[in-house]
Amino acid sequence: MLVAILMGTCFQSKAQSDTPTLYFSTEKMPNLIKCLPPPPDTIGTDFAHDIMRYMWGKTQRSDKVRTAIAVHDAVWNLDSLFAAFTVPFGLEVSKEKTPEIYKLLFNSLSTIDQMRVAPKAYYFRKRPFVRFNEHMYTQYEEAELAGEGSYPSGHSQRGYATALLLSEINPDNADTIMARGYMYGESRIIVGAHWQSDVDASRLAGAIGLARLHTSPEFLAQLTKAQNEFKRLKGKISPTDDASQFVELAEAIPDVILEIRYYSTYNFLGAKVDGYQEPITLITRQAADSLRAVSDELLKQGYRLKIFDAYRPQCAVDHFMRWGADITDTLMKPYFYPDVPRDKLFELEYIAEHSSHTRGSTVDLTLFDMRTEKEVDMGGTFDWFGRESHPDFGGNPETGEYQPNNHITAEQFRNRMILRRAMLRHGFKPYPTEWWHFTLKNEPFPDTYFTFPVKKLDD
Repeated sequence: MLVAILMGTCFQSKAQSDTPTLYFSTEKMPNLIKCLPPPPDTIGTDFAHDIMRYMWGKTQRSDKVRTAIAVHDAVWNLDSLFAAFTVPFGLEVSKEKTPEIYKLLFNSLSTIDQMRVAPKAYYFRKRPFVRFNEHMYTQYEEAELAGEGSYPSGHSQRGYATALLLSEINPDNADTIMARGYMYGESRIIVGAHWQSDVDASRLAGAIGLARLHTSPEFLAQLTKAQNEFKRLKGKISPTDDASQFVELAEAIPDVILEIRYYSTYNFLGAKVDGYQEPITLITRQAADSLRAVSDELLKQGYRLKIFDAYRPQCAVDHFMRWGADITDTLMKPYFYPDVPRDKLFELEYIAEHSSHTRGSTVDLTLFDMRTEKEVDMGGTFDWFGRESHPDFGGNPETGEYQPNNHITAEQFRNRMILRRAMLRHGFKPYPTEWWHFTLKNEPFPDTYFTFPVKKLDD
């Protein structure tokens, strides 16, 4: 662990080359010269306390583990900063793995960072290693820091503001997150970069800056995205039976054709599924609006939409799970999963504990040809568990280029692309293993799992 911490000091951040989107300009952020007390003068008990804490910091250097943490905390880049909070936060924050959380932190800290410039120049306080003519523990910092004011501490402000932000995203771990943020400031005392009063002021500055950000609608919107991303990644979901934001799809799109497989026995279970009380389709208003645009476009090409499923109550997913656990039930295996071992359905993620359908903005559908009055041949059927159902089976769905094989024809692949492109043009995203499955990109309830049954909505 010690080696890993030390290696972090050499890590270069990608964030430094990015351009942040600031929530406020410097002029619109609080002026720390006006709202922070001035640093202690060189006489009196406050400065005596600073000296005592400086001496305390030097004693901590005998602790190799704590010193390694302080050295890691001295690295001035965001990736190193975020890595320091991985354990208390409960997730590794990175541009690739947590893009919404990363964006919130990057833009927020870049905005708050602006505040420290004015007081540093205004007070131009000597740093402890300069006053005592001693070396810092992190000597590589000395040349740059010697010519910069000590009050307040930029590192400490960043660390504390990061802790406050992460605590809003994961409030259950706020105590350990804030403890790490507090430690981040102490690290600056241990290496000899700052006085205690510098660090104390910086913690207050971080809180002041974050309070200002909470008046920005853009910040609040991004905070919500970050919180939702965290919930998704940690599997924290909110169940509700509130159907007020749903509509009946047949009313929103009069030309739609319904074949509600889970209301019947013709499905991979071979039984009517729990929660499907009427043969109708429910979906969120937002998804219905986007799907209506898809329908309008395809009608001009001679196609109607045929719906197999949309909103799926959590009790139906629970029914799937119970069925999946009973490996002796192979009634529908020849029709839906002849090549997949019954005990591999969970492992291959054909059945999962939570479904995007339960969030209300996912739809399973195909095309109906109005000229032939038949369902369009897609080279495979709905709910077929197998490689043939993947959108990239038989070609490249990004380019639409067909790749000949023995299972799907060029026309069948082209038909899949007609549906796919129309759905993507109107705000839906595809699913990697099912050509019929699409979810609204900006789904209104990304972290809510609904529990009400599929039946006509109350007026």
